[in-house]
Amino acid sequence: MSSNSPINSDNQEIDLTKISQKVNGIFESLLTMVFRFILFIKRNIIVLIVLFIVGAGIGFYLDKKIKSYDHQIIVSPNFGSTDYVYAKVDLLQSKINEGDTNFLKKIGIKNTKKFGNIEIEPIIDVYKFIRNNEENFELIKLFAEDGSIDKIVEQELTSKNYPFHTISFTTSKKSTEDETVKPILSFLNDSDYFNKIKKEYLNNIDIKMKANDSIISQIDALMNQFKNKTSGSHSDKLVYYNENTELNEVIKTKDELIRDQGQKRVDLVILDKTVKETSVILNRKNTKGTNGKMKFIIPFIFLLLFISFKGILSFYKKQALKSKQTNS
Repeated sequence: MSSNSPINSDNQEIDLTKISQKVNGIFESLLTMVFRFILFIKRNIIVLIVLFIVGAGIGFYLDKKIKSYDHQIIVSPNFGSTDYVYAKVDLLQSKINEGDTNFLKKIGIKNTKKFGNIEIEPIIDVYKFIRNNEENFELIKLFAEDGSIDKIVEQELTSKNYPFHTISFTTSKKSTEDETVKPILSFLNDSDYFNKIKKEYLNNIDIKMKANDSIISQIDALMNQFKNKTSGSHSDKLVYYNENTELNEVIKTKDELIRDQGQKRVDLVILDKTVKETSVILNRKNTKGTNGKMKFIIPFIFLLLFISFKGILSFYKKQALKSKQTNS
């Protein structure tokens, strides 16, 4: 055992020495590369500066010339028209992909060549999805117990049932509502089927509101009769009427009718279109990707190409020299 110890110790020392030499060699190689790179910059400093300035100038020009603006329309599809709206937006995108500017002009979009992509996506709002809808509430509760609620709220089948959706599109210059928004909304609302449904729906609301007004008037007349009777009655009679459950039901019915009338007045505002816009956001400058960053990208590309060219040229010269020496 004791005789093997010096041998093992010597082997470890040799291994450590080799590792140390390799590390030093790698470190020296890195220092050599850094030194050569510094020399390269020193030799080509003027060319590098010129390339950077030219690239930055071209980049500034491109950033100023090539722009992209984002626009959003928040809409509420009425009368069960969500699938119809998604299909119409997909049709618009397909026409853009085909470069069918005649179709875009036909529906009223101005500067069609400046018009970019368009898409629609739901505004995920579970609370509005389940509000006043017992079936939706039970569905969400079921999936919450199963642990898959995140999947269900983002599924296409569920997402199309959210009340609000965002239509997003891009243009290469600033736009106005008359140039893009109004033509898009007019195109989406151009449906004989849903226009007929809207007409009947609004007519039903009008009939219901008139009926509610009539019932409220009858309740008011009944209340006036009750007031006249009780005004000449004794106090014990007054207590009797106050405890009359039928009278309480009448008052409750009137309150519900008034609430219903208020909701229907709001519905008349919301349901005047098949696709009702609730908000329009225009001309938000797009800074995603390379938009607005060409002033940094172009100089980097120029410098990278120059360095790559010099590297390839140096490699070629070395290989040519080796080949010449070998042949000689």
